[in-house]
Amino acid sequence: MREIAIVGAGELGGACAHALARGDCARTITIVDERGTAAAGKALDIAQAAPVEAFATQLRGSTDVAAAAGAEVVVIADRFGAGEWLGDDAFALLRRVVQMAPHAIVVCAGAASRDLVDRGVRDLKMARTRIVGSAPEAMAGAAKAMVALALNGSPRDVSLAVLGIPPAHAVIPWEDATAAGFSLTRQLDEPTRRRLDAKIAALWPPGPYALAAAATHVIASIDGRSRRMASCFVAPDESEAARLRTAALPVRFNAAGVAEVILPHLTTVERIALDNAMQL
Repeated sequence: MREIAIVGAGELGGACAHALARGDCARTITIVDERGTAAAGKALDIAQAAPVEAFATQLRGSTDVAAAAGAEVVVIADRFGAGEWLGDDAFALLRRVVQMAPHAIVVCAGAASRDLVDRGVRDLKMARTRIVGSAPEAMAGAAKAMVALALNGSPRDVSLAVLGIPPAHAVIPWEDATAAGFSLTRQLDEPTRRRLDAKIAALWPPGPYALAAAATHVIASIDGRSRRMASCFVAPDESEAARLRTAALPVRFNAAGVAEVILPHLTTVERIALDNAMQL
């Protein structure tokens, strides 16, 4: 990938930039933040780690969103010292990003990104394939750790997805979840799964480093470095947009953004919970 732009030099933005640079996901990473020299300072700090961590990515900082104009992927992170953009501020920022980089894929990395993805597709008429929110993948990572703890195993062996709208309407499709290739419904009884559902919901919102790892995973999938799916906030397709809202679903990516949204097998209870979460 040629260039990635990260809008926001807060803790999440800095963690994203460092993780992407360490993975050599792009030749250039541009950090944008309107607050003084925050972006340039973050870029310099990360660049100084290059000889130790053995990456060749070039980093630069800017105070102008126009610096994102040439990026293939734009990550909307958090402001330095002010947290995530919310509400109308977030929408105004997304509008500027779309104007400056109309062909870029937008990855909204923050925990509060669901509404922004929804408004980007509904109000700005962005293609649903070109804007996603990566925060549910961070929650899925935490869920894997919780399941592994219950099994006295490793999170690397656990495969599951987070659907719906966290935290109150998060749905984990246990029928399709596995550990070491075996169905979790065979390894965890229903009372244990119910307790895990409650504990996993309490993990929302994820912290900045978990959110950064999730955004990095999504970008690596877009770049073709990974073939793994990710749980992401994705807008409904045009045939369903009038009656459904943006929710977390398992997504497969390619160089154009969202390649496929895959709905796993759901029990009747899980299907009703997901339908209730997605209904407008």
